[in-house]
Amino acid sequence: MADTTGNTTSRAGAISQPRKSSWRYIGPGIVVAATGVGAGDLVATLIAGSKFGYTLLWAAVIGCLVKISLAEAAGRWHLATGRTLFDGWQSLGRWTTGYFAIYVVIWGFVYGATAMSSSALPLVALFPEGPDLKVWAIGMGLVGLVFVWFNKYAVFEKAMTVLIGVMFVVVVYVAIRVTPNLGEAFVGLVPVLPDGSLLYTLGLIGGVGGTITMAAYGYWVNAKGWTDTGWMKVMRLDNRVAYVTTGIFVVAMLIVGAELLHTSGLALTQGDKGLVDLGVILEDRYGAVTAKLFLIGFFATSFSSLIGVWHGVSLMFADFVGRLRGGSGTGAVAEVATGERERSGAFRGYLLWLTFPPMALLWLDQPFGLVIAYGVLGAFFMPFLALTLIWLLNSSRTPAEWRNGWVSNGMLGAAGLLFIVLCVQQVRELPWS
Repeated sequence: MADTTGNTTSRAGAISQPRKSSWRYIGPGIVVAATGVGAGDLVATLIAGSKFGYTLLWAAVIGCLVKISLAEAAGRWHLATGRTLFDGWQSLGRWTTGYFAIYVVIWGFVYGATAMSSSALPLVALFPEGPDLKVWAIGMGLVGLVFVWFNKYAVFEKAMTVLIGVMFVVVVYVAIRVTPNLGEAFVGLVPVLPDGSLLYTLGLIGGVGGTITMAAYGYWVNAKGWTDTGWMKVMRLDNRVAYVTTGIFVVAMLIVGAELLHTSGLALTQGDKGLVDLGVILEDRYGAVTAKLFLIGFFATSFSSLIGVWHGVSLMFADFVGRLRGGSGTGAVAEVATGERERSGAFRGYLLWLTFPPMALLWLDQPFGLVIAYGVLGAFFMPFLALTLIWLLNSSRTPAEWRNGWVSNGMLGAAGLLFIVLCVQQVRELPWS
């Protein structure tokens, strides 16, 4: 049994035979990639491509390396120590518990409405004679609730694999359809900062695929049945596949922005509605079939993020509540199976919190105070994740052989600095400024 007192040295000697890294094991990486890339991320990438063409392609590549380092660190903590990430956070002091409690409640409330609306938008565009946006949004929330409530991780992973397959095929198809300029794309791999591009560059490096779901990655690793260092090579392969896939999405959407929008001077609406705009542009240029395929891909992108958060963040919340209660809810992987967390009242309670209270925001248009609180907490989460991982993985909480090396420390340190800069910028852009 894993030691939950903070002494992890016994963990190093209680490992299973190392598994060979194999494609047949891949799963949690697919889940984190499908969850982390939402409609808003694709719009931000499109707009970067529309403004600067291929010039910022290098930033997308660096962004993937940053996310690989972060997710690998989260997965390595779970496997090397036999403890969950929240368990690690709690060992750093009570302040982490307070921060997470406030964050997960407010973030979940506002994100629930955002995810439901994002999933509804492509359906409204695909079925213009059907129900209005609010009805579709409520329906998507209920479908996500029922799916996650009644299915275990294995079924959830298969559904996410199908959704990311649809996303991948559609996004790559559209990128090929607009006929990319490969010469300019290769030039875009050379780091250059055009005037006015700094914030777009930082956004590409730090924004796409960078959410609380990166912290959930370790929970999905355990849900797959990987619970010790024998799975370390498998986890690292799985993680690389996740962010290479994310990188392909980013590059494909940057190509679409560069070829379809930059060359013709077209602009998109900010936010998820920008993808509806792109659907209209694609229909004008390439016909109704391409436009409808794109909207299907838009739906797969949004709905995969919805059910990914419904499952992954609910697992984190269940771990959080278990740690507060003590007893069998402690964060030790060996003590609490994912199936037990999926059946817990805390898991299902947070599912309900993500689904029903946020429906009010579909009519209230997100009250001012909540928008501010959501923006502040959201901006601070990624620096919190990067810096606490550095702390945990350089301390005696982690067995010596699995602590950070200079590459990991360098990448996580750079990520922490990057996210602090993005945090400051996001706070500056809040309504009070």
